[in-house]
Amino acid sequence: MKVYGYCRVSRAEKVSGGMSLETQQQQITGYAMMKGWQVTQFFVEDGISGGVPLAERVQGNTLLATLEPGDVIITAKLDRAFRNAADALGTLEQLKEDKVGLHMIDLGGDVTGNGISKLVFTILSAVAENERDRIRERVRDAKRHRASQRLYNGGKRPFGFDVVDGRLVPNTNEQNALRRARGMQANRDSLRSIAFVWMSEFGLDKYDAKTVQRILAREEGALAK
Repeated sequence: MKVYGYCRVSRAEKVSGGMSLETQQQQITGYAMMKGWQVTQFFVEDGISGGVPLAERVQGNTLLATLEPGDVIITAKLDRAFRNAADALGTLEQLKEDKVGLHMIDLGGDVTGNGISKLVFTILSAVAENERDRIRERVRDAKRHRASQRLYNGGKRPFGFDVVDGRLVPNTNEQNALRRARGMQANRDSLRSIAFVWMSEFGLDKYDAKTVQRILAREEGALAK
């Protein structure tokens, strides 16, 4: 029998100071010692979202490929391994079929052992998935609020604005291009025509029909909020 520890943090958790990889490893090592086991190897995912199925993560995939009957996986918390109920239950069934134990410290131990453990695991997997969706919605709400205050959310600079001291400041040339594009759209002019006008009248280089379509769609979405 070999004992494997699995740890994960997302990029957001690294920034916010969530449960660290070191803390997870310490908890797993301590749990294994109480069982009289020694951790053979740790599989560590650094900066990976829990929404990615376990088998599609680099370390998760390697772990699953390493397992043999009788082996044991230990993870500190349910949401370190799964944040998707379907992935959690599918993986649990496969591990049971392969005769591999899955121990989750926050759930009190082996979740492959009996019906009650599986019931708790099922309920909490769904809760973890719901919490992930709530987190994503809160992030979207925060970004919308920042955008309404013309605060920069990071990433690529939005067309029509410059970033000055963390705020979005209208770019006169690009705002004029947007106004002209909306007028041309009202006249049913093609995206290619709009791109040509942008390049010729506003001196905007490298704008083809597809790029114009993406920019205008983003602009319409922002105006609708």
